[in-house]
Amino acid sequence: MSDAVSPSLAPDVDVDLAQSRLYNVDLAPVPGDKRKWRVGSFAALWISMSACIPTYMLASSLIGGGMNWSQAITTIFLGNVIVVIPMILNAHAGTRYGIPFPVFCRASFGTRGANIPALMRAFVACGWFGIQTWIGGNAIYKIMSIFAPSLGHGSTSNFLGITLAQFVCFLFFWAINMLVVYKGIDCIRWLLNIKAPLLIALGLLLLWWAYKNAGGFGPILAQPSAFDVDQPKAGQFFHFFVPALTGMIGFWATLSLNIPDFSRYAVSQRDQIVGQALGLPLTMALYAFIGVAVTSATTIIYGAPIWDPVDVLTRFSNPVVLIIAMLALCIATLATNIAANVVSPANDFSHLAPHKISFRMGGLITGIVGVLMMPWKLVADPSGYIFKWLVGYSALLGPIGGIMIADYYVWRRRQLHVSALYREDSEYRYTNGFSLIAIIALFVAILPNFPGFLVAVNAVSAAAVPPFFVRLYDYAWFVGFAIAFVVYLALRTLNKRST
Repeated sequence: MSDAVSPSLAPDVDVDLAQSRLYNVDLAPVPGDKRKWRVGSFAALWISMSACIPTYMLASSLIGGGMNWSQAITTIFLGNVIVVIPMILNAHAGTRYGIPFPVFCRASFGTRGANIPALMRAFVACGWFGIQTWIGGNAIYKIMSIFAPSLGHGSTSNFLGITLAQFVCFLFFWAINMLVVYKGIDCIRWLLNIKAPLLIALGLLLLWWAYKNAGGFGPILAQPSAFDVDQPKAGQFFHFFVPALTGMIGFWATLSLNIPDFSRYAVSQRDQIVGQALGLPLTMALYAFIGVAVTSATTIIYGAPIWDPVDVLTRFSNPVVLIIAMLALCIATLATNIAANVVSPANDFSHLAPHKISFRMGGLITGIVGVLMMPWKLVADPSGYIFKWLVGYSALLGPIGGIMIADYYVWRRRQLHVSALYREDSEYRYTNGFSLIAIIALFVAILPNFPGFLVAVNAVSAAAVPPFFVRLYDYAWFVGFAIAFVVYLALRTLNKRST
């Protein structure tokens, strides 16, 4: 992979592109002199996004399904080792050409067809944005209720289904998110660089507190696997492991697509590759372990396992600790939310109408959609929404990654005409702006997984779908990626021979 980055806009970008309807300053290639992200920035990006409440609680579903702590952490680590591969591959184009995800999609899907993968990515991000904003706002509410107990007694008998105090805390945290978006990408990078060391330090302090007060890490770490010999689920490990692994890949599958939104700011390919490889898998495994160990210790300290770190922290009586905890949780959730759930959809919505929607406007649209989705209702059943609907949706995005990688690495040999990506009459126009080959490959790759997806989100009964397709969905990300990769290249080859 070439490590060179052009110091200008890009080697073949013309200055008159500002007149194109496909161009605005937020979607334009990032010039070399504005590339500031090195290894540390990318490591901080992934440490910051991984060190969050959902990661802390991630292993709980795996342990609840029968794994012991080491099997759960290993599954999380392996899933992130796998997903970082397409992440690094897709990041290459962003670094080499300075282009964001939706512009990169134009090469394979067409200048207008790129809106299909962009919007698929954007709407799932809006769901995650709302959920993370609710988590941050609710953390503020819970800790404020310690200082002002009357806040915890408001009425929920309204159309929102939450108290006024909860809604105000939610909107307060939402406004902070929007302020960071308004400040731009440099503010986001600064926030990520602050959060990364802070959250690692606080996580380790929480781990030390749990170990000291429980006299060890407690019964969860001593709990045997339910899949061991003479255990209730003996011999069933593989049947649970595969869908669990797919879920771990799905956790960051969306970021594996839109990583060019960040890698376009990289100083070199080495910086994005090393930074991501070091930052993602290890942090996910470490923070998941902290969650398991601390929860195990709470079984001894409080008499019951407490998986939510906010609930653990609210049991501390020292006001200084509570204030520091509130600030840390807010910074943690804020940095993860902005990086993972706002940057991409902001670019994606901007891509719909570049001359009318800026990055800031796209971020505001994301924020408004996130509020309208009433995330507090979505997380009322976290296992149903987060681990079935959103992760399932993310798994269905695997075909998009297969198409993008097949097009860029195999079909185009990493060669893009950057100027043409911003022109309506270029080679990337295909059929009225749509690449029928990419759309067909996407449809064909999603189709085998769709029956299992409907079962996973409880849209249809499992009895109404052949067992083969239910089991196939366990491999959804792998199946979709592979089919899309092969079908796309086959159709491209056939089309070339026929012309």
